[in-house]
Amino acid sequence: MTKVIMGASMSLDGYIAGPNESGFDHLFAWHNNGEVEIPAAHEQWTFRPGRASEPVVREYLQVGAIVCGRRLFDLTQGWGGHHPLGAPVFVVTHNVPTDWPHPDAPFTFVTDGVESAVRQAQKAAGDSYVSIAAGNVGRQALEAGLVDEVRVELVPVFLGGGTRFADDIAGAPVALGNPRVIEGDRVTHLQYPVIPQS
Repeated sequence: MTKVIMGASMSLDGYIAGPNESGFDHLFAWHNNGEVEIPAAHEQWTFRPGRASEPVVREYLQVGAIVCGRRLFDLTQGWGGHHPLGAPVFVVTHNVPTDWPHPDAPFTFVTDGVESAVRQAQKAAGDSYVSIAAGNVGRQALEAGLVDEVRVELVPVFLGGGTRFADDIAGAPVALGNPRVIEGDRVTHLQYPVIPQS
């Protein structure tokens, strides 16, 4: 089965967005604070990480499909119909937008839950992996036992509030294995395998 990786850039106090959707300038500064230029899948974006973070970004670009929630989709305005990683996006939502101006873009609005979105994304991803955004949708996938790996891009900032990486997980504790650690410039990349619950 195609691997499912839940991840996000996160502050030291556990937030993937600050109060009133703030803090992104801190959380994603490492995407462009280095000397390595890596074109994204769409010409609108380019990554410029430090050398230590280069393999992390290059692996990002190998993603086969992405699962996110409606909140992230709305916050990014659907990435203008072109996700920077170039993979098809499955948006978990209660209501399909009626005014989506990019009907031919590779976005699928899934109204029957996270599990359905992950299964559809796995089918689309083929031999690559599925990335699922942390936050509410990622938490639901973790609770359902659908996540194989958790990745945290740990950023040295305290945001003091906002949206947590994963809040109020039902069935906790969820055990993780020892991390792979990559020390970058203003970011530490942590990659944890999820230990299956018995």
